Amino acid sequence: MKQRANKLEGLLLSLELLKRIPRRTKVTAAELKQQLADLGFDRDVRSIQRQLDVLSQHFDIERDDRNKPYGYRWKEQSAGFSLPGLNEKESMLLTLAEQHLHHLLPAGLMRSMEGFFQQAKMTLGRQATGKPEREWLRKVRVASTTQPLLPAKIEDGVFEAVSNALFANHWLTVDYTNASGARKVAKVMPLGLGQQGPRLFLVCRFEGAASNLKCNTS
Repeated sequence: MKQRANKLEGLLLSLELLKRIPRRTKVTAAELKQQLADLGFDRDVRSIQRQLDVLSQHFDIERDDRNKPYGYRWKEQSAGFSLPGLNEKESMLLTLAEQHLHHLLPAGLMRSMEGFFQQAKMTLGRQATGKPEREWLRKVRVASTTQPLLPAKIEDGVFEAVSNALFANHWLTVDYTNASGARKVAKVMPLGLGQQGPRLFLVCRFEGAASNLKCNTS
């Protein structure tokens, strides 16, 4: 019975790994470890690397070992791993959510949804020509009421750290430059995240402060 349970757990682990392999970007074993930990799979990075090596022998998964940490993704011509049960309407909703909510959802959640986003794109691909859900995506746009501005560049890892701290109600250490050009280091408790056009704002409480302040994150 225990052996059967271990085999079932191994199968579920493989399925979760396959669902989280992206097509365009790359994911590291450490990132997959964190995603799996959120689902209750306690595995070290080396175990996940071995599992990925096994899956690569049976699926079109490539490993970029030019630099560490190694990145994994589906090969360019691969169809990827198809997730069942995603129809045109669900694909339309997921595509719109990816386009307009990517800065209003935790970065880890967005990354874990990568497989669904990819399948949504495939569902609404060329084979869906003429379908109203595919046409709808070309009929709607979000237009700013003011002069459109270019979004500020957010350094890699910043949004992920902020959104993870906000999601988990954890304190966050920030190193930033204020409006006067002075560099400061502070410990803050994230309270909320807002988007105004291309700008992102973090509502937070500084350690030792009684009131809430709005921190510009972009």
